[in-house]
Amino acid sequence: MTRFGYTLMTEQSGPKELVGYAVGAEQAGFDFEVSSDHYFPWLESMGHAGYAWSMLGAVAQATERVELMTYVTCPTMRYHPVVVAQKAATMGLLSDGRFTLGLGSGENLNEHVVGRSWPLVSVRQDMLLEAIEIIRALQSGDQLSWVGEHFRADSAKLWDVPSQPIAIAAAVSGPESIERFALVSDHLIAVEPKPELISGWDAARSPLGLPPSRKIGQIPICWGPDKARATARAHELFRWFGGGWPVNANLPTPAAFEAASQFVRLEDVAASIACGPDLDELAESVRPYWEAGFTDVALVQIGDESQDEFLTAVAPALLSKLRAAAG
Repeated sequence: MTRFGYTLMTEQSGPKELVGYAVGAEQAGFDFEVSSDHYFPWLESMGHAGYAWSMLGAVAQATERVELMTYVTCPTMRYHPVVVAQKAATMGLLSDGRFTLGLGSGENLNEHVVGRSWPLVSVRQDMLLEAIEIIRALQSGDQLSWVGEHFRADSAKLWDVPSQPIAIAAAVSGPESIERFALVSDHLIAVEPKPELISGWDAARSPLGLPPSRKIGQIPICWGPDKARATARAHELFRWFGGGWPVNANLPTPAAFEAASQFVRLEDVAASIACGPDLDELAESVRPYWEAGFTDVALVQIGDESQDEFLTAVAPALLSKLRAAAG
């Protein structure tokens, strides 16, 4: 059965608000919660970019049941992989085993701030592969010294490690990234409902008898009592969404996303993001994910001001419709 999650969108809400929304999402019945890990918002109108790991630590203490996950962390530039390994191990302990480490090759938007040039995608994926090796090795609790193509580690050791290794999910977008990450990760992350991603991932893993993977997707929706106003909110905050991953991974600042999305129309947003009060329409927009074979889908409810009403008055009924349709 498909599991449904809630997105803690660090770009559109403050840290204290997100902790409250995390509690509300658990009470509403969501199965898991994912957090973005950004240094900048996509657009200046979103207005936030708190530190995801501090917020997740608070969420781990404020919730009891929901699984938690980064969606996604880039462990190669803004963070060194030995530091990400420490973060993940601590989250595993704080959450009593409810944490999954979602990793990706990153976006220029969040990584350029440390003053390094933005590598080609092939180099970024090489860096991610090496970072995963380092993170895996450190989870044993043993001391690690490492001299690789992209990273060095000198007598690194995690002193607080969970009894079970932290599961790692890797973001993929096509055959090349599947080939690199299917055998070194536990689970798949993708932001497009492409069946070939699922089949390619399983085909890469099955000859080695590896355990079944979760396939974790994400989709924005914009619930609101008035369809026109909900569409306008989605246009204001999420018009960058249609740029596609090759564009979104490379633009450096919110101002660049403003410029790139300046000609996106209301009707363009309405065609790509389900907006308004119709729960059947919202649920139907998620269908391509479970039909493609995704086991988990995280919803993004657009707009900070709508979260409390969405979680208390809407989400339980929407989850019932989603589970009935996907079941």
